[in-house]
Amino acid sequence: MNERYGAPMRAVIVGCGRVGSKVALELAGDGWDVTCIDEDERALARLGAWKGGFIVGHGMDIDVLQEAGVAEAGAVVVATDGDNSNLVIGQVIQRRWEPSCLVVRVQDPARADFYAARGLRTVCPTQTTTTTMLNAVRSCDAAPKAAL
Repeated sequence: MNERYGAPMRAVIVGCGRVGSKVALELAGDGWDVTCIDEDERALARLGAWKGGFIVGHGMDIDVLQEAGVAEAGAVVVATDGDNSNLVIGQVIQRRWEPSCLVVRVQDPARADFYAARGLRTVCPTQTTTTTMLNAVRSCDAAPKAAL
């Protein structure tokens, strides 16, 4: 179990879609105390028999972030469906609370690189998928044959 000072580590997940809910469930399974934030209350259904926290609200709302426990969180994951929202939320959290672990999903590779170069830990599914697919294609026997 991830523990700090004898208590479970706290994680806050902003955005409880396919990615956020999966991260929340995995961290909770690892023993983390997890709170999710989503604008849509129906997102709670993705979590099944959820024992963690769930707040209906927008991740750009300082009061919502405080209620979720961002100030005490060992990790914060920002995974809404919009790059602009994720980047703004990530920067607000980074500057206001300086969490030890903040991870922000950014679909656009150029923007992910730009913000990563400025200290924001970004994960870019587009880059990851492209690399994985290229590796898969390059490992196939269907590679171009050398010209005779």
